[in-house]
Amino acid sequence: MHEIVTLQLGHRANYLTTHFWNAQESYFDYDTSEEPSTIDHDVHFRAGQGPKGEDTYTPRTLIYDLKGGFGTLRKWGDLYDTGDTDTDTQNLWEGSVVKQQDRPISQSAYQKALDEGLDEPPKLSPQTVRYWSDFARVFYHPRSIVQINDYELGSTIVPFEKWDSGEELFSKLDKDHDLLDRDVRPWVEECDQMQAIQIFASADDAWGGFASKYVESLRDEYGKTQLWFWGLEDQVGQGQRAKQLIRIVNTAQSLRAISTLASMYVPLAAPSYIPPHVELDRSSQWHVSGLLSMAVESTTLPCRQRCGGIRRGFLSDLEAALNANGNQRIAELQCSVVDPSTQYPATKEALQAANDSRIAGSKNQNLVCEDEVEKAKSRLEMSFSTGEPSQTALSLRQWERSNHVFGRIESIRGVPWVAHDTDEEGEGISRKRRRLASLPSVERYYNPLPYPLLDSFPEILSTHASSTKTAAIHGSLSTTSQMSKRTKGLQNIVLRMVDVAEREALSNGLGEIADAYEEGWDSSGSDEDSD
Repeated sequence: MHEIVTLQLGHRANYLTTHFWNAQESYFDYDTSEEPSTIDHDVHFRAGQGPKGEDTYTPRTLIYDLKGGFGTLRKWGDLYDTGDTDTDTQNLWEGSVVKQQDRPISQSAYQKALDEGLDEPPKLSPQTVRYWSDFARVFYHPRSIVQINDYELGSTIVPFEKWDSGEELFSKLDKDHDLLDRDVRPWVEECDQMQAIQIFASADDAWGGFASKYVESLRDEYGKTQLWFWGLEDQVGQGQRAKQLIRIVNTAQSLRAISTLASMYVPLAAPSYIPPHVELDRSSQWHVSGLLSMAVESTTLPCRQRCGGIRRGFLSDLEAALNANGNQRIAELQCSVVDPSTQYPATKEALQAANDSRIAGSKNQNLVCEDEVEKAKSRLEMSFSTGEPSQTALSLRQWERSNHVFGRIESIRGVPWVAHDTDEEGEGISRKRRRLASLPSVERYYNPLPYPLLDSFPEILSTHASSTKTAAIHGSLSTTSQMSKRTKGLQNIVLRMVDVAEREALSNGLGEIADAYEEGWDSSGSDEDSD
């Protein structure tokens, strides 16, 4: 079934993935009279049984958060609650028991409405969303919930913000419990043919250190498995300067440690430029995570598409297109939300490109010159991986054109689409030709299914898109020479901020990453060198 097991590490990651799971649940087929969904639900969900023998269908995910981070979400939710909460205590202790409980968190009005089965729950807002569980629409298996009691969410006395703290926490927990055996292995053993493990975590705080040790253990245990890491970062320039510098150093450490072990590392940050038809409250985790999740979910849609008329691409296929030269594992995420008033400019170009025999990745799959490939590049509005300021869409597009693209995958959804047969053998030959000619590898995927704008999703899109309850999305992942510039910038900061004992190893590691993204890095030499 090509399953994907998900790990969610930390509060910010859980905000993003809650939107992700809400979207997956909306694709379920409840009306048998309608055409089946184009989504293979078994990729991310597992069938099981509740305590009373009833059938359940829950996400294949592990959710880690600090004490106080789960809000009103209980480990034993409605699907698995037997009502007997004191059994374990009674079995272990025959004496009297004195309970000490924290003050309970009141359930949100939105969750109460869902529990009561109301068709129109109360409207959510940044003020009413206190925790990621406040807008969750799915039930989780009790095995998914892992609370870490060593730190408390939002603590100013013992903050969980330094990268080393995350490393130490993982080592301690792994020594006491063997996290892979206790948490990961049961999920992996349920899979028939696991496609990948994907990890969501914030890369600029202590969760980055925690994730790096986790990825290291996963790579040791599952050497050939696809490991995709999505690293969340705060936008550059936010917060106190001292904390900004700590986050930058944390990001550098995460990038060096995780990108060398993961199959693909995708940095995620709120875009610097926001188009007019997107209204984003940058101070709201609910808003920012919604926009990020929309881009992530749309771009990775090919890995959970059903076979039959639609081209399916596993995460290994996406990685093969992006990591064209074998040492480029850091990809940049971009996305456009199609504005109806502009008559779908990006998607029209993409659909025309799909039928243009001169463009790599089209039906014809002929070899093309680099100039034609550059013309085929999408000019998407929002970049989630740069972290660099950009005031206008034009400057962002000029910035894109100034960078060399090594590999690119595009996912276009919610637009008119015509099915066609794919020639996998021909595509493989075309891909090899492009690599031999040092041309970018470009892969395109289409799905007529638009992105669902649920009542749990913030109203950040235009009035027209919101009224239709769906949105057409054009997303892309690419490996470009821009990563070399960004990594060198981190390297310069590290030289001033990190202790001498760690400075050389970290700086050299970042330098090696930067070299892999230099345009022409893998060539035997330039014309000037041979003169």
